[in-house]
Amino acid sequence: MHRIWRIAPHDEAVVRDLSARLRIAPLLAQVIVSRGCRTVEAAEAYLAKKLMDLHDPEKLPGVSTASDRIVAAVQAKRRITVYGDYDVDGVTATSLLWHCLQLTGATVDYYIPSRLEEGYGLNCEALRQLHAEDPLRLVVTVDCGITSVTEAALARELGLELIITDHHQFADTLPADTVLVHPRLPGEYPFGELCGVGVAFKLAWAICARLGDGKKASPRMREFLLSAIGLTAIGTIADVVPLIDENRILVHFGLASLIERATPGLKALLKVAGHSDRTALQSEDIGFGLAPRINAAGRLGQARLAVELLTTSDPERAAALAAYLDELNKNRQTVERRMLKQAKELVAERPEWQDQRALVLAHEDWHPGVIGIVASRVAEHFQRPAIMISMHGINGLAQGSGRSFAGFNLHEGLTACRHLLVGYGGHHAAAGLKIQPDGIDDFRSAFSQFVADHHLVKPGEGELKVDAEARLADLNVRSITDLERLGPFGAHNPRPVFVASNVTFASPPRKMGEGERHLSIQVRQFGEKMRGVAFGKGDWADEMNQVTGPISICFQPTINRFQGRESVEFQLLDWHPAETT
Repeated sequence: MHRIWRIAPHDEAVVRDLSARLRIAPLLAQVIVSRGCRTVEAAEAYLAKKLMDLHDPEKLPGVSTASDRIVAAVQAKRRITVYGDYDVDGVTATSLLWHCLQLTGATVDYYIPSRLEEGYGLNCEALRQLHAEDPLRLVVTVDCGITSVTEAALARELGLELIITDHHQFADTLPADTVLVHPRLPGEYPFGELCGVGVAFKLAWAICARLGDGKKASPRMREFLLSAIGLTAIGTIADVVPLIDENRILVHFGLASLIERATPGLKALLKVAGHSDRTALQSEDIGFGLAPRINAAGRLGQARLAVELLTTSDPERAAALAAYLDELNKNRQTVERRMLKQAKELVAERPEWQDQRALVLAHEDWHPGVIGIVASRVAEHFQRPAIMISMHGINGLAQGSGRSFAGFNLHEGLTACRHLLVGYGGHHAAAGLKIQPDGIDDFRSAFSQFVADHHLVKPGEGELKVDAEARLADLNVRSITDLERLGPFGAHNPRPVFVASNVTFASPPRKMGEGERHLSIQVRQFGEKMRGVAFGKGDWADEMNQVTGPISICFQPTINRFQGRESVEFQLLDWHPAETT
């Protein structure tokens, strides 16, 4: 299914002015203008990334009280339990806060619920167990808890002190009489898009300051914070929060920290991902290399091993854990491919679903830990919000995971259908739910109708936004290196997208990869040849091999660094026969 390309308008005079005054290449200036920066000041702010521009953690709602209580617990030698989540954001947040407290001399452990047996977030049985083991302990959540009204009430009843740190969408009712740390609660915090590990990093910063001179951390804890930015970058990229404002700063410096200050676990993880020889990392190296391996542990019920990997100081143990996570990731990929095939078959068998504005798919054989990844693939393939439901949930309930498309607020859609659900949570782009199996059909109808009634795709949504037209000859190593100044790339700050016309195939397109899932092409334009790949688009090869004339391509150029050599390649996003563009 090919998409409409929307090329950003350009003011050549503005491009020339920025290029001259900032002494940057015209192609870079053109992309900056396409991103909405038309003045020198705006362009300089877009290019600049400074640690000093991170927001003061003391402005984060709840962080002052939370850090005071944690420091008091450390000094009183009370046990502190970090209660996390099993995805990458939760695992990195758990590891970061555990390491911070361990360096302070605290008695600290962590609890990660089993995705397959306990599900997401705080649960009452876990709180009872933690209280029974040590009723004086302090429990600090990371990346979960903001909707845990019942669980917080139980903690109060038990006399178990609880601090909740989270970033997910909260409901009308918040946990009562509990310290809450959340960037979107009322207060002075200027940026509400931190992920769970971003919130944990700010809390750790505040703790380190209190244990220093009150405003600045000691040299030892400052070094920890600089190292912890690496974990923060991993979780921020993996959770697909907007890479703007301080998220962009955290990821920029975090990517460098992963090279300069990697722990034994991160070194081992970089090695199995094939990045151990890198002198610099890109966001894609995290999103497609490190994050899936961490995520695989949580999705297949072994998230504690991922936390152990990120906290161990033993290189041999780290190597063994990284190898195991790598194997789990391969297993996850096999399961994912089978589920995606089944999802496509379900839609093909029910033509009436193809006309609905959203997809709600359920299957007896689907693994509850992988449905979220597959939901993302389904949403992209069918270009509409998608919810995948595994019939093998917890306590007889079916368990679902959804992904948005074209800006639809998924959490809002689930809220409108909450009377049909046992529970739900998440944010606008991704969410989870629990439902009675016999209620799935009613939920499908209600959810699809809500999307149809409330999600009118606006101009530019559901389309490919293009920064500029370009010639392949203009895209050399130097110009692409120049464009990387706009990074780190990710949500709300994508890698530059270009269109090239009058392109021909230099050799027949071919399928590649396991299961022939991917596409490899080599194209030519005015004598300039370039190689490209399209991930998950192996079926395009058959269509392309039927084309006899030139084509137009929509793509993102990248630099392939292999054995000390650099060359420009591209990721193909879409294509059309030339006469249809």
